[in-house]
Amino acid sequence: MTNRMDELNAYRARMNERIFTIDHLGIKRFFNLDTNAYHDGALDGKTKELLGLVASMVLRCNDCIDYHVQQCVRAGWSDEELYDAFNVALVVGGSIVIPHLRHAVETLDLVRAAEG
Repeated sequence: MTNRMDELNAYRARMNERIFTIDHLGIKRFFNLDTNAYHDGALDGKTKELLGLVASMVLRCNDCIDYHVQQCVRAGWSDEELYDAFNVALVVGGSIVIPHLRHAVETLDLVRAAEG
């Protein structure tokens, strides 16, 4: 049985593959910049994923929330730590973030359920 996370991951992979065939320097550079932003540097990649999640919630991008929740789980953040991050996003973004908080909690539940 597929869920929205399976569908999102399949769509993301399919469309990224298509985008990479465009062969546009600016698009390639942006994707490279985005990928490299999450590598270890002065801040470790794990922390950067958490920052990306909070920013995605404040910017109200559910696709980005889905991606960063998955990456945060892979990086080893606990549910309690993620709930703290969700709270920071809520405080910074205000009540308009509440629908995205719901989305993030549902996504976390789906990701944890997929772990078995």
